[in-house]
Amino acid sequence: MSVAAKKQKFSYGPADKKPAGPVMGGLGLEEMGDLSALLAGPEAPAPGGGPLALEMALIDEDPHQPRTKDNPGFSEHSLEELAASILLRGVKTPISVRENPHAEGRYIINHGARRFRGSQRAGLLTIPGFIDNDYNEADQVVENLQRNELTAREVADFIGRELAKGMKKGDIAKAISKSPAFISQHVTLLDLPEPLARVFNTGRVRDVTVVNELMTAYKKTPQDVSAWLGDANQEITRGSVKLLREFLEVKSQPPQAAAQTPDAPVAKTDAPARAAPAGAAPAKSGKAAPAAPLKNAVVHVLHNNRPACLMLERRPAKQGVAWLKYNDDGQELEASLKSVTLVALLEGQA
Repeated sequence: MSVAAKKQKFSYGPADKKPAGPVMGGLGLEEMGDLSALLAGPEAPAPGGGPLALEMALIDEDPHQPRTKDNPGFSEHSLEELAASILLRGVKTPISVRENPHAEGRYIINHGARRFRGSQRAGLLTIPGFIDNDYNEADQVVENLQRNELTAREVADFIGRELAKGMKKGDIAKAISKSPAFISQHVTLLDLPEPLARVFNTGRVRDVTVVNELMTAYKKTPQDVSAWLGDANQEITRGSVKLLREFLEVKSQPPQAAAQTPDAPVAKTDAPARAAPAGAAPAKSGKAAPAAPLKNAVVHVLHNNRPACLMLERRPAKQGVAWLKYNDDGQELEASLKSVTLVALLEGQA
């Protein structure tokens, strides 16, 4: 196919396996209108400013495409659905390509890898597209982020590559229109300790905020967090991690000293004791006023490394056991109090 054929305005009709538009096979007068595009070079705009009909065989995918092969958008099912849509309706949104600096006459995809793969499956020979040589790697990330099609790992890998180039976090944030906190959270994913990396890579937790909360707890008490994550039945959610951190915070606090002792001794002084004047009110004791009682107390506990609450309104069958309700799935069971770890005692709502 000639360059002029590639530069013709693309048809948006239903796709078939033939190149859109007339085939440029001879030098008749009807083809003279396309000679200007041929003389203008490979980046000449198509007539009317529309997209170009780019040959599929001349297009290569970007090796640094931020979406990896495991991305849901590249699944077999997703691409088959896209190919069926292209066969029915054609490619409605042109792709964006840039000239391949290492192979003259070829192009690298900026945006539209899914459309390109779907068109391959549909058997298309050409695809509508625009040539845009003003491109950098952040452009792909920005486009996919706005469509929420990148996984946390793929975003982290991109940030890691940019950091390796010497780019600062603040500049990366500006480049992809995200906050510095967003960048810092994803940077955490680049160097996770083994227990956290295992649950993240296996998909047990995908929430970047939860991973960062776990990382904070792990830095303080790695053994406790590792043991908690080691339970394959433990659901890892923002709520369960919050309870875990509260429990570890209470556990790490040193025992309270004399301040909690009711009969704590009064500090001695060198001043002689003076008799109280007649009629004076009795001296106040050093004891603190009693605290107000809790209303609707809620007892948070851990059982089998799962957050739960004691069901105080339900009578146990015998001493030493209590009814529990798991926070993650609402399951109720009777368990020995020896297997329960107290996390917090809070005041519930009436």
